Amino acid sequence: MTKKVIVVGAGPAGLMAADLLSCAGVAVEIHDAMPSVGRKFLLAGKGGLNLTHSEPADLFAARYFERRPEMAPMLQTFGAGEVRAWASSLGVETFVGSSGRVFPVDLKAAPLLRAWLHRLRHPPTGPAVKFCMRHRWTGWHLPGNDHAWLNFETPTGPVSAQADAVVLALGGGSWARLGSDGAWVPWLRARGVAVSPLLPSNCGFDRQGGWSQHFASRFAGQPFKSVAIRFTSLQGQHFARKGEFVATTSGVEGSLIYAASRLLRDEIQALGHATFYLDLLPDMSAARVHAEVAHPRGSRSLSSHLKSRLHLDGIKTALLHELLSKTQLQDAPTLAAAIKALPVTLDAARPLDEAISSAGGVQFEAMDENLMLKAAPGVFCAGEMLDWEAPTGGYLLTACFATGVRAGRGVLDYFSSKIGLQPL
Repeated sequence: MTKKVIVVGAGPAGLMAADLLSCAGVAVEIHDAMPSVGRKFLLAGKGGLNLTHSEPADLFAARYFERRPEMAPMLQTFGAGEVRAWASSLGVETFVGSSGRVFPVDLKAAPLLRAWLHRLRHPPTGPAVKFCMRHRWTGWHLPGNDHAWLNFETPTGPVSAQADAVVLALGGGSWARLGSDGAWVPWLRARGVAVSPLLPSNCGFDRQGGWSQHFASRFAGQPFKSVAIRFTSLQGQHFARKGEFVATTSGVEGSLIYAASRLLRDEIQALGHATFYLDLLPDMSAARVHAEVAHPRGSRSLSSHLKSRLHLDGIKTALLHELLSKTQLQDAPTLAAAIKALPVTLDAARPLDEAISSAGGVQFEAMDENLMLKAAPGVFCAGEMLDWEAPTGGYLLTACFATGVRAGRGVLDYFSSKIGLQPL
C-alpha cells in the first residue's frame, strides 16, 4: 500500500522533501497558506538568485555558528556541489561569481521554480505531488483515537487531513506576508517540543537616539560605500569587514550590517545597546588621514578641506557632522581618529517581519538525527523553522535544501523501520 505524506509549507525545504519522497514512490500532498508556491524563494531571486557558495566545506559549515555540529553532516550529504547538480538536473546551469557565490546562469528564480514544479507534478517515478494551496495550518486535531491529524483553514472552510507521516517546513518568522509568520510556535510547544524564540537575523538596526531630522531627510536610503566596520562583543567575539551599508530613516541596514547582525543583536539583548566602529577610509592609514586633516586649510570650509585632501564628502562628511560636536570637528587629532573609528551606537534590531531571515526555532535537541520530533513520532521538521541561522551568501537556501533532504530521507527510514504501523 502506498504511503502518504503531508508536507506543510511550499518553500525550498518543503519542496525538496516532497521531491525526494515522490521519486521514492510516496504519495505527497503539499499544503500551504499562500495562493502560489515558493513566494519567498522568488523574492530571494529578485536581485539574482544566490543558490549556494563555492567556498571549502569546513568554512561553509562554520557559517552556521553554534549549530555547525548539527548542520555539517547534512551539508556533507547535500551541500554546494549537490545544489548545483540538482539545479542542473532541472535544466538550469549555474556559475560561480567573483565573490564565490553561486547563481543560475540567467540569475533568475522563476525558471528554476517552474522546472522544479513541473518535475513534482510529473515525476520520473512515483506519484505526482498534489498541491493544496490556500490551506493554512491551524494546529493539531485529535478526533478521539490514537491518530494525529492536521487542521487547515481553507477558502471553503476548515478541513482535517491525515497521513502516514508529516513534514513541517513552515519557515521562520520573517516576511509574514509571504507565509513565514511563526504562527506554528505555540502548536509545537503545546506538543512538548522545545522551540527557541524567533529573532531577527540578517536585519537592520535603529541608532540610539535616531538621526537628526536634517540627516534623515537628506541621507536616508543613501549608501556608505567602501567603508569598514569592526565590533567586539561582550563575550570577546570579533567582527571586522570591509563593504557597504545604507542609512535608513532611523538607523542602518545593508550587507555589511547584516553580516554583523547576529553579534549586534545579541549584544543589544544583553546590554540594551551595541557600538560598532566605522572606518570611513579603510584603504588609507591612520597616519595619512591625520596628516591630511592637519594640513592647513586656509579659508576653505572643513567640508571643502576634507573633500580636497581626502575625497571625503556626501553622506560620509554628513555623518561626521551628525555624530561629532563642533569642538571635535575643529580638533584635527580627534577628527582624524573619528574618520578611522567613528563610534555608532545601536539600541534595537528592526522588527522580525522586516528581517531577511530569522534565528531561533525548533531546537535540534527536540529532534532525532533524521529531524523527527521526539515528542511527535512521524512528524519531521525542515528549513528555517529549525534553530539555526546563517549569513546571506547562499547559506540560507543551502540549509533549507539540505534539511529538506534530511527530513525526506528520515521519512523513508521511518517507514522502513515501522512496517505495519498505523497512520499517525
